[in-house]
Amino acid sequence: MKRNIEFGQSPERGREKSEMALRAAILRHVRVPIQRIRGGFDVSLRFMSSHDDHITKDEVIDRVLSVVKDFPKLDPSKVTPDVHFQKDLGLDSLDNVEIVMALEEEFKLEIPDKEADKIDSCHLAIEYISNHPMAS
Repeated sequence: MKRNIEFGQSPERGREKSEMALRAAILRHVRVPIQRIRGGFDVSLRFMSSHDDHITKDEVIDRVLSVVKDFPKLDPSKVTPDVHFQKDLGLDSLDNVEIVMALEEEFKLEIPDKEADKIDSCHLAIEYISNHPMAS
């Protein structure tokens, strides 16, 4: 608490900023159609996500397999939707990290480290990405 006061910011103000940043991030991806009601009032209704780049699971599978097949240290013919990066393809943990980073770039999303550490197969990558609301 003392540190916040030294920088001229109360703990409440810091929390408010965090909440506003979260709200702004959420609202960027929500469609807000405006409807005019008799009497001239504007009413905002949120019906659905504005994330129009929604992708199908089949597209996720194709793109994940393509990213993994493009990895230089493996034989592309061994890549299947169920392949494990280390057990089946002989990759090490650093290779695993590189594949996850390539998937983040391909699907324009950021996978938290805690989740990225769990993605060690094409199957888990496909499941994570197909369930991620921001994947495009």
